[in-house]
Amino acid sequence: MRADMLQLAADLSRSGEAFVLAVVVRRESASSAQVGNTAVITEAGECHGWLGGSCIQSTVLREAAAALAAASPRLISLAPDPDGDRRAGIMSFPMTCHSGGSVDIYLEPVLSPARLLVFGVSPTAQAIVRLGKVMGYAVDAVDPEADRATFPDADRITATVNVDELAARPASQKDRLFAVVATLGRRDEQATLAALRVEPAYLGVVASRKRFAEMRTTLVAAGASASALDSIASPAGLDIGARAPEEVALSILAEIVQVRRAASQRAIAEAVIATESREERDPVCGMTVVADTTRHRAEHGGRTYYFCCGGCQQRFVADPERYDASPVS
Repeated sequence: MRADMLQLAADLSRSGEAFVLAVVVRRESASSAQVGNTAVITEAGECHGWLGGSCIQSTVLREAAAALAAASPRLISLAPDPDGDRRAGIMSFPMTCHSGGSVDIYLEPVLSPARLLVFGVSPTAQAIVRLGKVMGYAVDAVDPEADRATFPDADRITATVNVDELAARPASQKDRLFAVVATLGRRDEQATLAALRVEPAYLGVVASRKRFAEMRTTLVAAGASASALDSIASPAGLDIGARAPEEVALSILAEIVQVRRAASQRAIAEAVIATESREERDPVCGMTVVADTTRHRAEHGGRTYYFCCGGCQQRFVADPERYDASPVS
């Protein structure tokens, strides 16, 4: 793997930007790709590196976006006869490069850890921080009285939440921020308002229904919208009969997992719909092209045509009447 690809991946990881690491794991002649060829595909759809001819790029970009949406790796194969190349665990797509070779590419999405904000210094807050770290979250303990002795496992300890920083988080982190208010009678309303301002994908408040109803009146008077308050889970956590702080923490993290998985399924469905809506057919070779990402396009007869590579674009421009509105043979 090239050093510049490793450096780019490290830079993106440090900045919190999601990306896909793509590696050629198998090829058959006469593909221009070689086993070990690597590329980094950013969240914005930019491809850095080499995976083979440009005719495979639109498929790779589309599947990389789907891998990011699903937060799950995938193995894809591009071959002249994809129906004859069906293998378990591999997604097959047409290879239209004239070389006639085939290539298998492994796509590994890389996302920074989901972030969990825990408000309060109560025993429940401490248990949530401990369990959150075990589950791989980047955990912030947020409270004026929080310190390292109380939260030895927290990634960060702050007196207040940095709203501006969280508002500027990368798109891939928009649905990966979760918050729990476990102040238990100390600054409940202030903590809840602070949590609402960062617009987490999940906000749970550890309080009884009676106590949250009292809080709601104060929060409305402080400017919180009814819709925002309706989105709060309170009492926080799945109903598992939890009593001890650790049990309450377990029920809350389980509810967050439930929310995350549901959001992931929605993201996958939305990515499929968005991809399908952007797909165009290359009039020269017949390959499916993602219109938003391909650089190869041409105008003819008041219509925009999209191409998998520069070669197809040049063939079209040289004789557009041959391909315009004609079925691909």
